[in-house]
Amino acid sequence: MNFSCQRKSWLAGRALLFFVIGLPIRADAHLVTTGLGPVYDGMEHMLLSPEEWIMIAGLALLAGLNGPATGRAVLFAFPLAWLAGGCAGHSIHLTLPSLVPAAALLIVGGLVAADLKAIRNFVVIIAGVLGFLQGYLDGVSFGATNGTTLTLLGASAVAFVIVALGSGLAVGVQGWRRVVVRVAGSWMAAVGILLAGWTIRKP
Repeated sequence: MNFSCQRKSWLAGRALLFFVIGLPIRADAHLVTTGLGPVYDGMEHMLLSPEEWIMIAGLALLAGLNGPATGRAVLFAFPLAWLAGGCAGHSIHLTLPSLVPAAALLIVGGLVAADLKAIRNFVVIIAGVLGFLQGYLDGVSFGATNGTTLTLLGASAVAFVIVALGSGLAVGVQGWRRVVVRVAGSWMAAVGILLAGWTIRKP
């Protein structure tokens, strides 16, 4: 009986503890006092938008497959183009065709799967154009919210990290590892096809 009473008391104590912990108190979703809230918003937006970070990862693989010099050039060209496009979209507010993200995935995934041996300037131009277009779409979607520049900076920072990791991973790969990277590119292109179908079907 003592054991049963002790067990009931222990369970009651745990229930009371969880109840106290679950009491609603003031909570801040963002660190507005530090000014970093919009930056975290941009990072979160990027990480929760698979059609964006998958395309960036594919572009990073494409840059890495074409050598370290191309990877370094894309590492800086893409985030800067993304930031410029975001600022333009925030200022102009003209919508682009909804198939742009799907087309970007198809282009990047197809180039990675084809293992294109391209000159550095060609890859950098592709990175700049796609970065500007995707950044433009983000700038339009953010609208007239406060801290849009910081939000775009947060998204560009995530893009920088993804390009750095992806291109570094793909630089110098040979043999079966290069085949794995090409297969990943084909999957990205397949995602682009699925996204295009979903975009067309979506009312």
